[in-house]
Formats: sequence, structure tokens, C-alpha cells
Amino acid sequence: MTTSTGTTTTRSRGATLKRSLGLWAIVGLGLGYMTPTVVFDTFGMVSRDTNNVVPLAYLVALIVMMFTAISYGKMSGAIPSAGSAYTYVRESVHPNVGFMVGWTSLIDYVLLPMVNCLIIRSYLEALFPEIPGWIWVVIYCAVVTTVIYLTMKGTSNINMMLLVFSIVVMAVFVVLVIAQLVHASGEGQSVPLVAPFFHDGVTMGAVLTGATIVCFSFIGFDAVTMYAEEAKTPKIMPRAILLTVIIGGAIFLVAAYFTQLRFPSSTAFPTEAIEDSTLPEIGLQVGGPVLQAVLTAAGFCATLASGLASHASVSRMLLVMGRNNVLPKRFFGYINPKTHTPTFNIVLVGLISLLAAAFTLELIAAFINFGALIAFTFVNVSVIAWFAIRRGMRKTPKDIFSYIVLPAIGMVLTGVLWANLHADALIGGLIWTAIGFVYLLVLTRGFRRKVAAFDENQPVTGFTKAVK
Repeated sequence: MTTSTGTTTTRSRGATLKRSLGLWAIVGLGLGYMTPTVVFDTFGMVSRDTNNVVPLAYLVALIVMMFTAISYGKMSGAIPSAGSAYTYVRESVHPNVGFMVGWTSLIDYVLLPMVNCLIIRSYLEALFPEIPGWIWVVIYCAVVTTVIYLTMKGTSNINMMLLVFSIVVMAVFVVLVIAQLVHASGEGQSVPLVAPFFHDGVTMGAVLTGATIVCFSFIGFDAVTMYAEEAKTPKIMPRAILLTVIIGGAIFLVAAYFTQLRFPSSTAFPTEAIEDSTLPEIGLQVGGPVLQAVLTAAGFCATLASGLASHASVSRMLLVMGRNNVLPKRFFGYINPKTHTPTFNIVLVGLISLLAAAFTLELIAAFINFGALIAFTFVNVSVIAWFAIRRGMRKTPKDIFSYIVLPAIGMVLTGVLWANLHADALIGGLIWTAIGFVYLLVLTRGFRRKVAAFDENQPVTGFTKAVK
């Protein structure tokens, strides 16, 4: 990465991280990780589960995420090194609790590449229905795994270009939908403008169920905390986190609102599209094969960028865990001397991603949300533990509101969403958590030893960073 003269650097075990990322570069990276076009992928299933109030589900999720984003901002300011939820929990609560949060978060990291593969599969199936979906899964996994195998470096500039392209296409889509709605109104067809937020038959339980699904859309806003050591100044991190959530949430809300106006019922989509991705079908019905191809291209670019980043990120995270003896070092800590990449980890993630041929987006998203919502809940807990308890900042009304009331609200809200997850995700997630607890007992010899860290004082998302 290039830096201007005088840019400060942060050293980590002999490496130097360039402080070259400004506010909007970090926000762009966060939005790119969130993949804005995912609103169209999950639209059908959320519309079905909420009785056709997708924007309301996004609004509820946005409110929850904003409380959590505020907590992330506070913790990134207090602990400005590159890290994430488990780092904050480890430092503010207890290393063992941090380990468990990191263990549950591992579900997100491992399954996110599979989700991207699954979405790409659904796009290509829609465009080439005569070709079996598993073939696309194999091709995608082979290509992405090979690319990451050879190099884990990338730039924020490429991410930004893909992001801008996706948002421009989404804006064109919204304009086309508005034109069609105006035409329908001109012909005397009623277009109820409040229906996407409220109509008869809508229940709060259904909305919460939908909100747990669309939380998946926000996953990635917390990834910007990984750039704390490369920000031009650590002071911009709280703003970057909050702006990522607000701008991402606004994009989701606008896109979901006009899509819901155009498709007032989920019955407009085939069942198989609802289970995987409705993006190609939405493009086809709004603008014919041309818009379908363009919208799918936008989704493809955004998803591919996210897929490369997430695949490299989890490979890098497994490498760090191997080096720190959280996982067997001989396998997970290995670096290929020729490619200088953690090849075993990269291939392992690629093999796991092959399971995209057998699962639906709804189920995998629910499993990812299990880990994400646990992490979000404990980031709110970290604020209370770090500021109110450890630093004693609970003596003034302002402190009580900032460091107890706000994070407590965020903790309760994320807990409510967690409780409304898909039953299979809850069962599978709890089993994974139980395995992690047993593994923690083994690592610590029955809590008699200090647990090894998931991370080290350098970034985990090696794909989007240059370490020199």
C-alpha cells in the first residue's frame, strides 16, 4: 500500500503496518465486506417469513446493529490494536470467556466463504439452468482456492471499484422500479406506500424472525475493527464503524423498500429461488434478461470480492490460531515456503465450501448469525466490563448512560434476535459451543493454565492488507 510522506506506522513482531487508510477507505472496506447486493439474495425468504415486510425487518436489525456499533466504537477506541469481539472480551472480561466468544465466531469465518459460493451457484444456475449446480460449486471453489493459494494480497482500491459498481447498478434498479410504480399508479393500480412496513397480518414474532435473517446482511461492519492499526489515526475508528452500519443499513432499507413495493408478495418468486437467491429472478421480472444479467453481474462482482476476502481471512485466522497453539501447529501453522501462504488452511476452507452444493442460503445464514449475534452481545458486555467496572466510570449520569444503559440495551436486543434464530442453527450452534468448552478445558488443563489467544498483535484479514 502506498502512503503519504510522514505517515506513521505500527510495528508488530518485526512487521510494519502502514497507517494509510482514511475514514472513507475504511468505510468502503466495511461496506464491501457487507456485500450490499445481498439484500436481493435474501429478499424472497425474508418476505415469506415476515408476511412481506422486508424493510421493517431491516429497520429492526439496523436499530439493533447501531447499538452494537456504538459499543464497537467505544472498544476500538479503548483497545486500538487490530482485533475483534474476542479480543475485546478477552481483555475486558476474561481470557476464557474471550476464547469461547472467539470459538463461536469461528462459525462465521468458516461458513462465510461457503455462503459466497452458494450465492454464486444460485446466480449461475439462474443463467444456465441446464447445468447442474454442483459443477459451478466445484469450479468456483477451485478458482478461489487457487487464487488465495498463490497470493493473499489485495487492495482497498479494487474493493472500492467493485463496491461502486454494485451500488450504481442498485441505483439503476431502484429508478426502474420507481418508473414502473408511477406507470402502475397512472393506470389506476393502487400502490400502498406504507405496506412494506405495516399491513394486516404482520406480527412482531415474524418480524423478529426476519430480522435474525437480515442480520446476516450486516455481518462485516465489525470487520473494520481489523483496520485499527492501519487507520491514519485511531480516532476515526468509532466514526468509521458507525458510518458503515448507517450507510449499509440505508442501502438495504432503500433497496428492500422499493423491491417490496414492486413485489408485494413472496409468491411472485419460485420456491427454489426463495431457498437460494431471488436476485436473478428480481432482475428478470423488473427489467427482463438485460437487467437480470446486469444485476447478476453486480451481485457476482460483490460476492466474488467478499468471497476472496472471507476465504483469505479465515485461512489467515486459522494460521494465527495454529501459531499460537490454539489449533494443532503442525497443520494449521504451516506456511508454504514457495507461495508464502498457509496452504493447508486455504485448501481446507475450499473443501468446506464445497458443501455449498448441498445446503440452502437460509440455513447457512442462520448458522453464521448464531456466532455473530453471540459476538455482538459480548461486545456490549465488554463496554460495561471495561468502562463501568474496570475503570469505574459509573459515577455520573452521563457515564451510566454511555457505559451501562446503552450497551445493556444493545445486549438485550441482540439476545432477543439470537433467541429467534432458526431452531437447527440454535441446536448446531450450541453443540459447537459445547465442543469449544470441552476443548477449552483440555487447553487449560481444567482451567489451571492460561488459554492461548486466537489472534496476535497484527491483522487477521490478510487479503485486504499489505504487511511490509
